[in-house]
Amino acid sequence: MTPRAGDRARYDRATAHLDAPVAIVDLEAFDANAADLVRRAGGKPIRVASKSVRCRALLERALAREGFAGIMSFTLDESLWLARAGFEDVLLAYPSADRAGYGELARDPKLAAAVTVMVDDVAQLDLIDAARAGGTEEVRVCLELDTALSLLGGRIRIGARRSPLREPAELAELARSVVRRPGFRLVGIMAYEGHVAGVGDAVAGRPLRSRAVRLMQSAARRELAERRAAVVRAVRAVAPDLEFVNGGGTGSVQHTAAEDAVTEIAAGSGFFVPRLFDHYTSFSGRPAALFAQPVVRRPGVGVVTVLGGGYPASGVAGPDRLPVPYLPEGLRYDPQEGAGEVQTPLLGSPADDLRIGDKVWFRHAKAGELCERFESLHLVEGDRITATVPTYRGEGRTFL
Repeated sequence: MTPRAGDRARYDRATAHLDAPVAIVDLEAFDANAADLVRRAGGKPIRVASKSVRCRALLERALAREGFAGIMSFTLDESLWLARAGFEDVLLAYPSADRAGYGELARDPKLAAAVTVMVDDVAQLDLIDAARAGGTEEVRVCLELDTALSLLGGRIRIGARRSPLREPAELAELARSVVRRPGFRLVGIMAYEGHVAGVGDAVAGRPLRSRAVRLMQSAARRELAERRAAVVRAVRAVAPDLEFVNGGGTGSVQHTAAEDAVTEIAAGSGFFVPRLFDHYTSFSGRPAALFAQPVVRRPGVGVVTVLGGGYPASGVAGPDRLPVPYLPEGLRYDPQEGAGEVQTPLLGSPADDLRIGDKVWFRHAKAGELCERFESLHLVEGDRITATVPTYRGEGRTFL
């Protein structure tokens, strides 16, 4: 029996009493992935990216381990909810226009002490001030640096379009605006290099593309390390009491941790290891989060149909954004239908061994987005479910 076949047998036994669709997290794999993140961080604390987990119980499990500290959230509403639930260090990774949320933040000492908001424009400070509604609590602020690699005088850009702040002088100027402004305290800098941390550099069957990605990422790491250090020096000259400089992501943990200017690393997808993180030379994780769909039809030889399963992930639309049939090994989509909203035909010789009601296990393309489809995650240890915990959706929380 292959290791994957062994996993399938364990998951089928653990969930034999449950009807699919069903989602699980293999805790042995989850914990092994967490340990590998800590190893790669080389002693620097890891801030857990909540958008890649979207389950409070698993956020708590991660933070209970040595080497992890703090949450990186994705909306202000989520940040306040987590802070009310007892999470004491929540960094909002994206600017917000949630006026009601800012009003609540500015009125509540506990929330104001726990939550740090992201800004890259004075207009965002204006919005926060206008939303205070009489609240006088000091708002903790983090500045975001644009990490994109710029080539040929800016004619080529590689990296996400996030912050407009790129040069040390630009961040220092905004830092002065924050420091001069009553009601705000500058506590951090964030720089997420998604073109390094979130792009695989060992794409199966595409050696030339993989080499090009590695060359790009090597150049990007060198350029960003130099620029990030200069930015930190410039901002610390304005605000010497900065608490943190956050960088990285699952795919670049060890590289970012090696920079003296960075004090903490962000990671989230590395816990679940979805299919988009299969193609890296820098690390190899274990798939920890899976979902199963039931076989509901057998249309012919070498084909079965499962219920639903068409759960595309965000980003540029393409085959890599679809879930992948994982167990049993050897199943593939019908190219004429793909992954369907209510039914999904699957082709391959393993289909002939599947019966009506059997489970087919899938891996989602991106980590936390799976939790938007399921109200609970069944936590598997060995061949048993040892707990069932709600996702954000299961707690009635859909933040985006």
